[in-house]
Amino acid sequence: MRLDRFLAETTELTRGLARKALGRGEVRVNGEVEKRGARHVGQADRVTWNDAPLALVGVRHIMLHKPAGVECTARRGLYPRAVDLIDLPKAERLQPVGRLDVETTGLLLLTDDGQWSHRVTSPRRACAKVYLATLARPLEGDAADAAKAAFAEGIRLEGEEAPTRPADLTLLDARHARLTITEGRYHQVRRMFAAVGNHVEALHRESVGPLVLAADLAPGEWRELDDAEVAAF
Repeated sequence: MRLDRFLAETTELTRGLARKALGRGEVRVNGEVEKRGARHVGQADRVTWNDAPLALVGVRHIMLHKPAGVECTARRGLYPRAVDLIDLPKAERLQPVGRLDVETTGLLLLTDDGQWSHRVTSPRRACAKVYLATLARPLEGDAADAAKAAFAEGIRLEGEEAPTRPADLTLLDARHARLTITEGRYHQVRRMFAAVGNHVEALHRESVGPLVLAADLAPGEWRELDDAEVAAF
């Protein structure tokens, strides 16, 4: 890897600022001042900037307990971003693996490993996602039976031609339901309940595939996945 690119990958410097740092003699490779941005550096080389050792970040796989009022977006807008909660170098490179809307809480995966993200989100893999929904109106009796049947058969959402894939609806009580879906359409869970005449007041994602939100993670907290969790997909 070129030295100027290495500096941009391992610090807050842009390529242009990296070349200026090189010109000022602030960068050393294996103890010697190096001013050539085109200099190739490998794993065995020791690179420092102002005497601070540098190392490539590598890929990260993160489990975040997303709180309400946080966006899953790369752009800064009206709300804080999920990536702003991650205290890691170059955290801005992390991308949500699928998304949750601003008010939905629970398990959000983030990574800078594009291939892994594709494995999790590819429609062909039909990765199951489990949500806990709090409903505005009681769902019971015949209405509950009808909703279960509609979800299991697939619902044609407003503005879409193809019905949803079969989904499993379990009622915990009249106003709380657990729903398992295997796709990720825009606001899908909220729209599915709206299609059967109800409204979701609160929504929380409990799991994605084999990964369940860690019980010891409070809203806003995160941890890196271990090797077994990464390999589970």
